[in-house]
Amino acid sequence: MRRTPAPPVILGNEPGSFPRSVLAERHPAIIRQVRDAFPYGPEARRALDALAASCADGVIEPLADDAHDRDRWRDWGLDVYAGRSWFDVPWLWSESYFYRRLLDAVGYFGPGPWAGIDPFRPFKLAELDAAETDEELSALDSLADRPAEERGRALLHGSLWGNRADLGFRLSDGEAEGRAAVPGLVADDSEALWSLLAVAHAHEGRDPDGGPDQVRDQDRGREVSAGAGTTLCLVADNAGRELIPDLLLVAHLLEHGQCDRVVLHVKPYPYYVSDATTADVVDALRKLTGAGGAAADHGRRLWAAMADGVLTVRAHPFSAAPLPYARMPEDLRAEFAGAALTIVKGDLNYRRLVGDSRWDPTTPFADVTACFPGPVVALRTLKSDVITGLDAATEAALVAAEGQRWRTGGTHALIQLRE
Repeated sequence: MRRTPAPPVILGNEPGSFPRSVLAERHPAIIRQVRDAFPYGPEARRALDALAASCADGVIEPLADDAHDRDRWRDWGLDVYAGRSWFDVPWLWSESYFYRRLLDAVGYFGPGPWAGIDPFRPFKLAELDAAETDEELSALDSLADRPAEERGRALLHGSLWGNRADLGFRLSDGEAEGRAAVPGLVADDSEALWSLLAVAHAHEGRDPDGGPDQVRDQDRGREVSAGAGTTLCLVADNAGRELIPDLLLVAHLLEHGQCDRVVLHVKPYPYYVSDATTADVVDALRKLTGAGGAAADHGRRLWAAMADGVLTVRAHPFSAAPLPYARMPEDLRAEFAGAALTIVKGDLNYRRLVGDSRWDPTTPFADVTACFPGPVVALRTLKSDVITGLDAATEAALVAAEGQRWRTGGTHALIQLRE
């Protein structure tokens, strides 16, 4: 499959653009919220103020010589971008490095008493404890007696629209939560997704003696280990009210035999305000098991699945890299290549999947994801400019109705599959 050449990457220096508003407005707001959420000492408070000043008028500064990940960030482009304005480097890179410097400012990487303290944890826990979360979990009881296929579709859409629960997005757009979601998807490959899951699992036969054999997947020409069963990767996005429906979807797929194992990819450290870490996975499972009703049943099954190794958590350093998945390291590429399907959640991961460039919206999704090493599906609520895979009539109707606001307002969503 050919790889469509990408347009230039998106920068943050265009006046009035969405990326510029993130750098100029969202990041200072995040610094203020973090500063107020903890009783940080004078040193941390000075460091946060200095970061805010740097973001507004300064330049990108290198990491300290003794930083544990200095060499990794140099490989990721720090030597090229140091000394330049935050607005004049690729937006994806600038955003990612902002969160790395924010953690430095609050002492997350230590040594010291604030080492390992998630600066976004109060916001994440407040969302888990919100009445809206309890209402959403209670609604699971009404699905309990519905056919499995209907439950699966409901949980898939719960995972999709859970992507609206993005704390960083809501910080920069106070009206986001009040805007109603548009139920019709701008692209919907959900039926092909269910068919792929069924086919992938059917190809995972087992010999009569239970030993591993090799089954040739004729559709894709890939060999899969039948004795090992099908593996599904889910690249998580946000914690809290998004991670819970992601976990519920995982529980359903495991329970109904649509995969045998799930690898949940999370961030190795706090990132983009509400992006999920391993600690957030545990918090979400505790919320489920303590909720009662159907939610608790799902939570207990997921807890047991983690204990048994059926559900595993992966926090690869590249999950917080300022780079597209086209540049993933070979070990991660091998993991995705071995999966029957990778589900990529959310806006940031979509940008990394297709490349953070100003694609023509009608550029085929299959072309821009050709570098991904296995079948991949994107579940995403639109909260940034990047979009691919639309038909011309859909794009024209969106522009006629909303101008370009449909790209960033969080009211539209998509399910896009490349087999």
